[in-house]
Amino acid sequence: MSDFETIRSIIDAKQPLFEDTAKKIWNLAELRFEETKSSKLLSEILEQEGFKLTYNVAGLSTAFTASYGSGSPVISFLGEFDALSQLSQKPEIPHQEPIQAGESGHGCGHHLLGTGALAAAVTVRHYLDKHQLSGTVRFYGCPGEEGGSGKAFMAREGVFDDIDTAITWHPGSYNGIWAVESLANYQVSFRFKGKASHAAASPHLGRSALDAVELMNVGVNYLREHMIDEARVHYSIVNSGGLSPNVVQPEAEVLYLVRAPEISQVDALFKRVEKIAKGAALMTETTFEIHFEKGCSNFIRNHVLEEQMAAAFQTVPLAIYTDEEQSFAKAIQKSITEEERTGFFNDIKEMLPDNQKQLIHSLEEKDLLEDVIPTTSKKGKNIGSTDVGDVSWIAPTVQCFTTCFTVGTPFHTWQMVTQGVSTAAFKGMRQASLVMADTAIRLFESPELVDQAKKELHSKLDKTPYVCPIPKGVTPSLVK
Repeated sequence: MSDFETIRSIIDAKQPLFEDTAKKIWNLAELRFEETKSSKLLSEILEQEGFKLTYNVAGLSTAFTASYGSGSPVISFLGEFDALSQLSQKPEIPHQEPIQAGESGHGCGHHLLGTGALAAAVTVRHYLDKHQLSGTVRFYGCPGEEGGSGKAFMAREGVFDDIDTAITWHPGSYNGIWAVESLANYQVSFRFKGKASHAAASPHLGRSALDAVELMNVGVNYLREHMIDEARVHYSIVNSGGLSPNVVQPEAEVLYLVRAPEISQVDALFKRVEKIAKGAALMTETTFEIHFEKGCSNFIRNHVLEEQMAAAFQTVPLAIYTDEEQSFAKAIQKSITEEERTGFFNDIKEMLPDNQKQLIHSLEEKDLLEDVIPTTSKKGKNIGSTDVGDVSWIAPTVQCFTTCFTVGTPFHTWQMVTQGVSTAAFKGMRQASLVMADTAIRLFESPELVDQAKKELHSKLDKTPYVCPIPKGVTPSLVK
């Protein structure tokens, strides 16, 4: 049993620093693989706290590791700090109003994620010293989660190979274990090349790359009838070939994101998409090149670690919200559709154990959920994708959500950005730090739990070794 009062006193003493750091990263809102200042902010705090820093990890200029202690177990925390494009938004107002139109914003709460994970790592570092516990606590500064799969690039280079477990979290609208599955994916661009010509005088001499892109998209849309239900395919035309309709477009590019519950299913589906691209090229007498941008593996849950994190949640006191926080949450609710709110509670209900489904009725009356949502070990709903999945193939990994936003807040929206530096969001960050630190300390104090978690992971892999979905030679791509 961990000494929770020590955990709480360490975090609370440094909470002003953590909140100030999260605010600074929110203001910076740096995009994937360009998080130079955000990365520096976090690494400097860890260096001041006595951690040994390694920079430019896996050849990524904004990736770093920070270690404290020695020997086993090696318990790690994963931190992110990248923002999203086109999501600039003024803070703590209940309507959409960008700080500067077209600029970036933290629409997924990674300013909280990275800082909260750092707070947990710092807390565990001081706890190990006070209680003279052996082992190593490590923090990973992980860039480029949004559309970049930074952790997969790091995993490809063996960065996580020597850790025993990984712990992380994500800001959300409820407190509880991450009891959902994630989708593996490939992100690939198809660049078609044709031949320009005058679209009126000599259209027969042209070969339209844009026609090829459009025919490819039509073919993929027909493919949807013949995919497994859980698969997802999205695309964006990132180069339409020019602005003049009087020119046969000699080049065009479409970016595809192919998802499925397992990486093998992604690979099989991608091969079919590739065949459709070849067909489109044949129909238009164009050529094309494939540029693999990134991929990530599906997340493997670990129930041994989830049980320890669930126990930590029971130790950490629930947040208490002020009238002002409740009022702001209610104001944000006016911008959230009934469908979004209903969908949120439907997802919560799906996670509840069968004998506790009735809890949903009391939860539906709230705008901020201070409750801890009980979950089960049964297979959860597939959601989006996360590069944490790649880490979970290498070492037992556990995650949680905590309440930082009002119920039903969609990810990647201005509503999430504007709530990101509210006092309620910081209460959620503190909650996550406490839960993660308590979980890690339980593992340090009972190393046999680490062995049990490893055995569970090995049984799930069934002797299937981890293979990074990103081929050698592929380098990270910046936001276009």
